Amino acid sequence: MDIRQLRYFVKIVETGSLSKASKQLFVAQPALSQQISKLEEYVGKPLLIRSSKGVKPNQNGQALYHHARLVLRQFDQAISIAKAENETVQGMVSIGLPATTVAAVGLDLIKRLREKYPGILINVVEAMSGHIAQLIHQNQLDLAVLFNDEHDDELIIEPLMVEELFLFLSEDSKLLPPDQTTVTVAEAAALPLIVPTSSHGLRRRIETEFSKYGLGVNVVAEIDSLALLMNCVHQDIAATIKPRGAIMQEADGGRQWRCLAFSDAHLRRSNFLYSLPPESMTPATNIVAAELKAAVQDLIDNPAIKGFEPFPNQAKLGNDRAANGQAKGSSASA
Repeated sequence: MDIRQLRYFVKIVETGSLSKASKQLFVAQPALSQQISKLEEYVGKPLLIRSSKGVKPNQNGQALYHHARLVLRQFDQAISIAKAENETVQGMVSIGLPATTVAAVGLDLIKRLREKYPGILINVVEAMSGHIAQLIHQNQLDLAVLFNDEHDDELIIEPLMVEELFLFLSEDSKLLPPDQTTVTVAEAAALPLIVPTSSHGLRRRIETEFSKYGLGVNVVAEIDSLALLMNCVHQDIAATIKPRGAIMQEADGGRQWRCLAFSDAHLRRSNFLYSLPPESMTPATNIVAAELKAAVQDLIDNPAIKGFEPFPNQAKLGNDRAANGQAKGSSASA
């Protein structure tokens, strides 16, 4: 088996077609089929299910696909580093960020990397948290920010920050008195609200908090697009509940907002940084993770920006998790 066969196999799985993969790889289809047959012979088991509709991986093929993507990414990064003419850190790093996280720290992260580490090619995937979770578990991302810390033996999970959730209205909204600066859960429950769909963690967080008061959420629209949701709120169609990151890029566009804290509820959302085990982390990935943490810390320390808080016992918990990950790696190699 060689790296070329893995690359061919991954492309076939991603395109779902030998002919499409052949065109994208610039390899004749008979030669491509021969290489896949050699790969299956080496593995000792079939990897693909072939039909008139195309090809898809079987259970063994799916497992190989997940690990092959990681192997190929690390191989390409190793070649890039080897070709470098100096000691500058190089390589591509893929990071998954939810939309509000992109708005809060995305620009700062990119600026930091371009100024200090121009050899790093950063690939930012902005998506819903559920999709990002799927990608990081499939080894299609090097880093990810998610809103839960579900146990996973194959990933390192570190606390990143805690976000306060606010009620957002357009600056000239008629939904609440113009001089009102805070809001109660009961007042928010009486308002028309635009929220994400029920599969979204933020929606569940809001519903859980409201249910403590015996109240439901008055949903008038379910929108997973942050841009469309905030456009609707700005038109005073309804209010929404979001972290402050939802409006952090809005000032440049001239739009103004009312941001009301909850006076009778502790509405917060925890953020966690997911990464691969230490033995799988490249120097470039470690740098991106460190710069993301620094960008978040600057956000927390900025007195002009409210709503971003350090995680309780953040330093200790982060060190403990990292140490556990390193211990697992040591045990696996022993």
